[in-house]
Amino acid sequence: MIVLARTELASTGSRHRRGARLAAVTCVLIGAALIQLDATELPIRFVNVAADWGIDFTHENGASPDKIMVETFGSGVAAFDYDNDGWVDLFFANGANLSSGTPSPGNVLYRNTGGRRFVDVTRQAGVAGTRRFATGVAVGDIDNDGFLDLYVGGYGGGLLYRNNGDGTLTDLTTRAGVAGKGWISSAGFFDFNRDGHLDLYVTRYLEYDVDHDPYCGHRREGYRMYCDPRNFDGVPDLLYRNNGDGTFVDVSAAAGIANPAGKGLGVAFGDVNNDGWPDIYVANDLVRNFLYVNNGDGTFTDATYAAGVGYDENGKPQAGMGTEIADYDGDGRLDIFVTNFSEELNELYRNVGDRDFEDTTRTAGLESAWLSLGFGTKLFDANNDGTLDIHVTNGHVIDNIALYSQKLSYKQTDQLFLNRGDGRFVDVSAEAGPAFRIEHVGRGSAVADLDNDGQLDIIVANSSGAPIVMRNDEQNGNHWLRVVARGRVSNRFGVGARVVVECGGRQQVREIGAAGSYLSTSDLRLHVGLGQNATVDRLTIQWPSGKRQTLGRIAGSRQIVLDEQDAQ
Repeated sequence: MIVLARTELASTGSRHRRGARLAAVTCVLIGAALIQLDATELPIRFVNVAADWGIDFTHENGASPDKIMVETFGSGVAAFDYDNDGWVDLFFANGANLSSGTPSPGNVLYRNTGGRRFVDVTRQAGVAGTRRFATGVAVGDIDNDGFLDLYVGGYGGGLLYRNNGDGTLTDLTTRAGVAGKGWISSAGFFDFNRDGHLDLYVTRYLEYDVDHDPYCGHRREGYRMYCDPRNFDGVPDLLYRNNGDGTFVDVSAAAGIANPAGKGLGVAFGDVNNDGWPDIYVANDLVRNFLYVNNGDGTFTDATYAAGVGYDENGKPQAGMGTEIADYDGDGRLDIFVTNFSEELNELYRNVGDRDFEDTTRTAGLESAWLSLGFGTKLFDANNDGTLDIHVTNGHVIDNIALYSQKLSYKQTDQLFLNRGDGRFVDVSAEAGPAFRIEHVGRGSAVADLDNDGQLDIIVANSSGAPIVMRNDEQNGNHWLRVVARGRVSNRFGVGARVVVECGGRQQVREIGAAGSYLSTSDLRLHVGLGQNATVDRLTIQWPSGKRQTLGRIAGSRQIVLDEQDAQ
C-alpha cells in the first residue's frame, strides 16, 4: 500500500509503479427486463450530507517531512447500532502525529438520533481511545448479550470495548487477551468454529518501528519519500478464539494462519466452497494474497495457489488494500473482490466451483479503475434491483505525486460500478450524483441505511480530512427487504447464517456479516433489493448451528426479524 522508495541503502532515487455459514439470500427480480436494462438508465444519486447531519469529525494523519509510513495509512469507520434503538450509529477511528509525538485527537462516536442528525457521544461512551494511531475497526457481540462490542486496531496494538448496554463501553482488552502488538490494520469478527461465540481475526502489516524509520528518497536532492513496503518484513496475522467467558486465546499457529510472509491490509469472510464453514481471504501488500479454507476442525488450509486468487492475471502480486466476498453473478457461489494500487486493476475473482476461481476483472468491465488507487470497497445493492454493485473509495498515498506523474493525483474521486445482471458492470461514477465528484483522499468505507428509508448509504473515512456521508437519493421505486437475525444457539446476531430469498424465479447470494472493505465495518442488518417485486415468495435461513427455517410470502419494503428459536 505504501510505496515509493526503497531504503537509501538498497536503492536511492529508485521509483516504483505501485509508487460463517453465511446468510445467503436468493432473491430476484420478476423478469429479465430490469436486469437487461442498461445500468446508466437507472436513476441513482448520492449527496454528501456529513455536515448537514452534524458529523464534524476530522482525521489526523500526522503528515510530516519525515515521511513516516503510518501517515499514509488512514483509519476506518464502523456503522453499527451501538444502543439498539434501531438507528445505525457511526464510529470513526483517528490517527495521530507520530513524528511530533502529539497525542491523537481521539476516536469519535456519533449517535444517530433518528432524524437525520448525529450527536457526538464519545466522552459519555468512553471510546476516545489511548493508542497512538488507530486504524481498523471491527464490530461484534462477543458475549451474546444483544449489544454490539467494538475492537479498534492500531499502530502499537488493539483495544477491545465491551458494550455495557447503557450507552457506555468498557475497555476489556487486558482481561480478554486481545491487545496484540505491532502494526495492526483491519480486523473482523466471525464464528470460525461455529460454537456460538464470535472469534476475532486481526491482520497485521509490517515489522516497522517509527522511531527507527529508514531514510527513503533522494538525499542528494534533499527530499524524502515514503518507503516501499518491500523494504520490510511481514508479520503473521492473529486469530483469537472466543472462550465464551469474556476471554480469548491466540490460536493463530494451531489454526494454520500464522504466515509471516503476509503484509495484511484487508480481510473478509465467506463460505467460498459451500461446505457450511466460513473461510478467510486476506488482501496483502505486494506479496500474494491469502485464501484460507476452513477444514471444520479448528484449522485452515492455505488454498491460494490452487484457487488462483493470490496474484493478478499475469501472475504478479499486487498492492492489495480492501477486499469483499460476495456473489456478484447470482450463481450461488461467493466471489472475491480486491482493491489495488494505481496502475493496477482492482481484481474480481469469479468462483467457478470446486475451490477454483477465474479472473474476470477485464471481462466484467472494471478497467476504468486503472489510474485510481482503491482502498475501502463494498459490494452492495445501490439501486435495489437485486444485483450487487461495487463502490470503491480512492486516494493516493503520495501527497506530492504530481511531481512524479502527470497522470496521477493525490486526491481522487470515488467510483460506482452498477451490475448489469449479466456478469458485467458499468462505471456510472460520473452520473451518480455530487458525492461522486468530490476529490478527497479516501481510505476506510462502509455501507448502511442511516435514515432507514430502504436505500443503502455510503460512509467514507478520509485521510487528513472530514468524512463523506453519501446519502442515497435513488428514486426508482424498487422494493427491498431488511433482515435482522436473532441467534439463540448460534451467535446473537446470526453472523455466518445463510439465507435464501426467492422471488421471480431467480436468485442472488448475500451474507450476514459486517467485516470486509478496508479498516471498516458495515451494518449487520442484511439488506436485499427486490427490484419491482413487492413480495418475496420464500425465504430460508440456515443458521450456523445447523438449524433451518423457511418462511413464505413476505411483503417487501420493510424489516423482518428472524429468531433462531423458531428454527428446526
